[in-house]
Amino acid sequence: MSGSIDIQTVGLSKNFGSVVALSNLDLEVQRGSVFGLLGPNGAGKTTAVRILSGLLKQTSGNAKVCGFDVDSQRREIKSATGLLPETPGLYSKLSAVEFLEFIGALNDMSGELLNKRIDSLMELMGLDERQNDLLESYSSGMKQKVLVASTVLHEPQLVFLDEPTSRLDPAASALVKEIIEAMAKEMDTTFFICTHMTDFAEDVCETIGILNEGILNTLGSPRDIIEQVEAKDLEDAYLKIVGGQVDRSKLLSWRD
Repeated sequence: MSGSIDIQTVGLSKNFGSVVALSNLDLEVQRGSVFGLLGPNGAGKTTAVRILSGLLKQTSGNAKVCGFDVDSQRREIKSATGLLPETPGLYSKLSAVEFLEFIGALNDMSGELLNKRIDSLMELMGLDERQNDLLESYSSGMKQKVLVASTVLHEPQLVFLDEPTSRLDPAASALVKEIIEAMAKEMDTTFFICTHMTDFAEDVCETIGILNEGILNTLGSPRDIIEQVEAKDLEDAYLKIVGGQVDRSKLLSWRD
C-alpha cells in the first residue's frame, strides 16, 4: 500500500428536500485498501457512492477522490474509477463480448489489449463458453459476473461496488472476493464496497464504517468493531449498533 489517500471527505452532506440522506461524513480511505460501508436500507450508502463517483452533487461539505475534487473534476473522477451500482443496466441484445467491447470503447480501450483483457475476464468468470451468447439468455448471477468484469475492465485506480454479491451464489461470491483481494494486493486498487452481507464484509474489508440514518457512527477494522460491542461476529455487532436484534422467544407468538 502506498500510503496515499484515495478518498477524503470533510463534512459531506446531502439533503433531498427536508430528508437528510447523508450528514457530515468525515472519512479517509487509503490507496490500495478495501473499505466496506454497512448500513440498513435508507442509511445513505448509495447516496455516498453517487456523490463520490461524480453522479450526484452534495448539498454541503467537500470531497476528493483519487486526488480530484468532486465539484470541479467529475470527468477525471469517472476516468479514474469504476462503478458497479446496485441496479445496473445491461444491453440484453448484446453478447457478453459485445457489451464489454462497448464498455472498453467508453474507456478509450480498443484493439488487442481490450480483446485479451475481455478473454481473460470471461475465462476467470467461467463464462468463456457462453461469451458470444446474448445477455438476455444469461441468469441473474451470470449477468452480475459480466457487470463485475465491466467494472474492472479498464483497471481503475478505485472501484465502487454497491451490493456486488447480492445476486451471486456462494461460489461466485467467493470469486468476486478473490478478485477484490488480488487487485488490492497486486495492483494497489482501492475498493469502496456498500453491502448488507456482513460475512462478506468481515472476510474482505480491512476497514468498515457503519452508517445509520445518514450518520457514520462506527469506524474500524472488523475485529475492532466486534470487540468494541462485545459481539461474537460482525453480524452480531452490526445488529447491536443499528438495532434489529430478534427476540427469538416471540418468533412464533403468532401461533398462540
